[in-house]
Amino acid sequence: MSDSTTETTHATLYERIGGEAAVNAAVDLFYRKVLNDYRINRFFDGADMEKQIDKQRAFFTMAFGGPNNYTGQDMRNAHAHLVKKGLDDSHFDAVMEHLGATLVELNVPAELITEAAAIAESTRNDILGK
Repeated sequence: MSDSTTETTHATLYERIGGEAAVNAAVDLFYRKVLNDYRINRFFDGADMEKQIDKQRAFFTMAFGGPNNYTGQDMRNAHAHLVKKGLDDSHFDAVMEHLGATLVELNVPAELITEAAAIAESTRNDILGK
Protein backbone atom coordinates (compact mmCIF):
# COMPACT_ATOMS: atom_id res chain seq x y z
CA MET A 1 0.00 0.00 0.00
CA SER A 2 1.34 3.41 -0.91
CA ASP A 3 1.22 6.33 1.47
CA SER A 4 -1.50 8.03 -0.59
CA THR A 5 -3.72 4.95 -0.36
CA THR A 6 -3.22 4.79 3.39
CA GLU A 7 -4.06 8.49 3.72
CA THR A 8 -7.20 8.04 1.62
CA THR A 9 -8.52 5.25 3.83
CA HIS A 10 -8.07 7.43 6.92
CA ALA A 11 -9.38 10.67 5.44
CA THR A 12 -12.96 11.55 6.24
CA LEU A 13 -15.55 11.78 3.50
CA TYR A 14 -15.50 15.55 4.15
CA GLU A 15 -11.79 15.67 3.30
CA ARG A 16 -12.06 13.29 0.33
CA ILE A 17 -14.99 15.21 -1.15
CA GLY A 18 -13.02 18.46 -1.08
CA GLY A 19 -13.68 20.05 2.31
CA GLU A 20 -15.49 23.29 2.98
CA ALA A 21 -15.41 24.62 -0.59
CA ALA A 22 -16.92 21.42 -1.96
CA VAL A 23 -19.64 21.25 0.69
CA ASN A 24 -20.53 24.91 0.12
CA ALA A 25 -20.73 24.42 -3.66
CA ALA A 26 -22.77 21.24 -3.25
CA VAL A 27 -25.29 22.80 -0.86
CA ASP A 28 -25.78 25.85 -3.08
CA LEU A 29 -26.35 23.74 -6.20
CA PHE A 30 -28.48 21.25 -4.26
CA TYR A 31 -30.89 23.95 -3.06
CA ARG A 32 -31.19 25.43 -6.56
CA LYS A 33 -32.36 21.99 -7.70
CA VAL A 34 -34.68 21.48 -4.72
CA LEU A 35 -36.30 24.90 -4.99
CA ASN A 36 -36.99 24.32 -8.70
CA ASP A 37 -38.68 20.96 -8.03
CA TYR A 38 -42.48 21.23 -7.85
CA ARG A 39 -42.60 17.95 -5.88
CA ILE A 40 -40.85 19.39 -2.85
CA ASN A 41 -40.35 23.16 -3.08
CA ARG A 42 -43.59 23.87 -1.15
CA PHE A 43 -41.89 22.55 1.98
CA PHE A 44 -39.58 25.58 1.83
CA ASP A 45 -42.33 28.21 1.49
CA GLY A 46 -41.62 30.95 3.99
CA ALA A 47 -38.25 29.49 4.98
CA ASP A 48 -35.27 31.76 5.53
CA MET A 49 -33.18 30.12 2.82
CA GLU A 50 -29.93 31.79 3.85
CA LYS A 51 -30.34 30.31 7.33
CA GLN A 52 -31.44 26.97 5.84
CA ILE A 53 -28.38 26.83 3.58
CA ASP A 54 -26.07 27.64 6.51
CA LYS A 55 -27.64 24.86 8.60
CA GLN A 56 -27.36 22.39 5.71
CA ARG A 57 -23.69 23.24 5.19
CA ALA A 58 -22.98 22.69 8.88
CA PHE A 59 -24.98 19.46 8.91
CA PHE A 60 -23.27 17.97 5.83
CA THR A 61 -19.87 19.03 7.19
CA MET A 62 -20.55 17.21 10.47
CA ALA A 63 -22.23 14.18 8.83
CA PHE A 64 -19.34 13.74 6.39
CA GLY A 65 -16.76 13.81 9.20
CA GLY A 66 -15.67 17.45 9.12
CA PRO A 67 -15.66 19.94 11.99
CA ASN A 68 -18.84 19.70 14.05
CA ASN A 69 -20.33 23.18 14.05
CA TYR A 70 -23.91 21.95 13.65
CA THR A 71 -26.13 23.54 16.28
CA GLY A 72 -29.52 22.78 14.74
CA GLN A 73 -32.20 20.52 16.14
CA ASP A 74 -32.05 16.78 15.75
CA MET A 75 -33.50 15.57 12.44
CA ARG A 76 -36.79 14.29 13.91
CA ASN A 77 -37.69 17.55 15.65
CA ALA A 78 -36.39 19.77 12.86
CA HIS A 79 -38.69 18.10 10.31
CA ALA A 80 -41.76 17.32 12.46
CA HIS A 81 -43.65 20.37 11.14
CA LEU A 82 -42.98 19.18 7.58
CA VAL A 83 -44.25 15.67 8.35
CA LYS A 84 -47.48 17.32 9.52
CA LYS A 85 -47.62 19.01 6.09
CA GLY A 86 -47.36 15.62 4.39
CA LEU A 87 -43.62 15.02 4.05
CA ASP A 88 -43.21 11.35 3.11
CA ASP A 89 -40.90 8.85 1.42
CA SER A 90 -41.61 10.22 -2.05
CA HIS A 91 -40.35 13.63 -0.97
CA PHE A 92 -37.31 12.14 0.71
CA ASP A 93 -36.60 10.22 -2.51
CA ALA A 94 -36.79 13.47 -4.50
CA VAL A 95 -34.27 15.10 -2.15
CA MET A 96 -31.98 12.07 -2.49
CA GLU A 97 -32.27 12.33 -6.28
CA HIS A 98 -31.15 15.97 -6.13
CA LEU A 99 -28.29 15.16 -3.77
CA GLY A 100 -26.99 12.50 -6.16
CA ALA A 101 -27.43 14.73 -9.22
CA THR A 102 -25.62 17.58 -7.47
CA LEU A 103 -22.63 15.42 -6.60
CA VAL A 104 -22.49 13.98 -10.13
CA GLU A 105 -22.63 17.50 -11.59
CA LEU A 106 -19.72 18.49 -9.33
CA ASN A 107 -17.71 15.49 -10.61
CA VAL A 108 -17.56 13.76 -7.23
CA PRO A 109 -16.29 10.18 -7.73
CA ALA A 110 -19.00 7.50 -7.71
CA GLU A 111 -17.72 5.76 -4.58
CA LEU A 112 -17.91 9.02 -2.62
CA ILE A 113 -21.42 9.68 -3.93
CA THR A 114 -22.41 6.22 -2.70
CA GLU A 115 -20.91 6.98 0.71
CA ALA A 116 -22.64 10.38 0.93
CA ALA A 117 -25.96 8.85 -0.16
CA ALA A 118 -25.68 6.18 2.53
CA ILE A 119 -25.13 8.86 5.19
CA ALA A 120 -28.11 10.86 3.91
CA GLU A 121 -30.26 7.73 3.67
CA SER A 122 -29.47 6.91 7.30
CA THR A 123 -31.50 9.99 8.31
CA ARG A 124 -34.71 8.90 6.49
CA ASN A 125 -36.62 7.46 9.47
CA ASP A 126 -35.79 10.39 11.76
CA ILE A 127 -36.66 13.00 9.15
CA LEU A 128 -39.95 11.25 8.36
CA GLY A 129 -40.77 10.71 12.05
CA LYS A 130 -40.85 6.91 11.78
